[in-house]
Amino acid sequence: MPETPEQLYERARDALRTPPVETWEQWPFEGPVQPRPLLEPEREERPRFGEGGVDCSRCAASDDAYLWTNDHWRLHAFDPPNGLPVVVLLEPRAHYSEPGDLPDDLAAELGVMLAHLHWWFVARPARMPQLIGSFAAIWDDVLPPTPDDVWKANLAAVVRALGS
Repeated sequence: MPETPEQLYERARDALRTPPVETWEQWPFEGPVQPRPLLEPEREERPRFGEGGVDCSRCAASDDAYLWTNDHWRLHAFDPPNGLPVVVLLEPRAHYSEPGDLPDDLAAELGVMLAHLHWWFVARPARMPQLIGSFAAIWDDVLPPTPDDVWKANLAAVVRALGS
């Protein structure tokens, strides 16, 4: 990407925004919120938990720990339950890092299991652990807008990665 994590940090640290969450119908809280300070990038990217299948507790779990299994997939139910009616995690039996790593037959099988599909691709800068996980989408509203030239260069990098 054309903007390093350090450059993003310098550009964004004093320009964080508070999105108008109180106006969002889905926002579950009342009252004002404010963003936490953006932390500086770390020296190195933290290893992903279970990367390459090493020390991956999900890969090591037996089928008895799953709600449903077949020859290629296992469905994990979070226990204890939380507030929503159901939250489950579909995992391939073999350890793959990214959807693009799935063999064609598994990717096709996954496609049949999904309905009303929308893939959200959310890029995050390396070495910034605050921007990892499900809150990355919220940070998208907190960080200042990406400058137009950087945004266009980022989009071009995605197109190049797709081979088009």
